[in-house]
Amino acid sequence: MSRLSEILDQMTAILNSLKEVMDAEQLQLSAGSLNGSELQRITEDKSSLLSTLDYLEQQRRGEQNATRGANDDVAGRWLTITQKSQQLRELNQHNGWLLESQIERNQQALAVLKPHQTTGLYGADGQASSFSHGGGKKFSI
Repeated sequence: MSRLSEILDQMTAILNSLKEVMDAEQLQLSAGSLNGSELQRITEDKSSLLSTLDYLEQQRRGEQNATRGANDDVAGRWLTITQKSQQLRELNQHNGWLLESQIERNQQALAVLKPHQTTGLYGADGQASSFSHGGGKKFSI
C-alpha cells in the first residue's frame, strides 16, 4: 500500500470519528435542555479532529504531487472521502440551525423574564442592598 493510500485511509477514519462527534452534537442540540460542559467537550473533540484532518490533507497534497501517475485505488478512496465530507458538511449545517434555534429560545426566555426582574437583596457589587423593607424602620434588639 502506498503512503498516499495510507493517508487517505487515515482521513477516512478521522471522518468517521467526526461523524460520531457531530451526531453527539446533534443529540445535545436537539435535547430539551443543553448540557454546557458536554457541548464544550464535543466542540473541543470536533476542533481536534478537524485539525488532524487539515494536517492529513496537507500530507495528502504533498504525497499526491510526489506520486503522480502511481494510482493503486486512490480514486476509490478519494471518492469515499469526498462523499463523507459532503455528508458531514450537511450535518454541520443542520447542527448550526439547531444551535440557532437554541439561541433564539434562550433569547425568548430572557425576554419573558427581563420585565419581572426585581431589585434583590444584594447589589451589583455583591453587598447588601441599601433598599430597606418595612417602610425604612430599623429594629434593634
